[in-house]
Amino acid sequence: MMEDRLIALLYFGSVNAILFVLMGIDKYRAKKKMWRIPEKTLLSFGILGGILGMVLFHHKIRLTKFKVIYLLGLVLMLGMLYFLFDRPIFR
Repeated sequence: MMEDRLIALLYFGSVNAILFVLMGIDKYRAKKKMWRIPEKTLLSFGILGGILGMVLFHHKIRLTKFKVIYLLGLVLMLGMLYFLFDRPIFR
């Protein structure tokens, strides 16, 4: 069971780190009018888990589909962590 928890934490940490970097790169490129990272890529990582980059970079925060997908990813991530740890995450 401990291995499952470690794998889950590594997975969510990695996905969030990748999405954070992608959001930063895309925001930079948007400001410089350069080639952008496709929305499909950002949404894919968003559903896998990751909202920090969106909030910190203030990027894609006006687009409803990004809000919905990222929040869905966050809810799924918290739900999986809840069941892996057999108790509420926040106490």
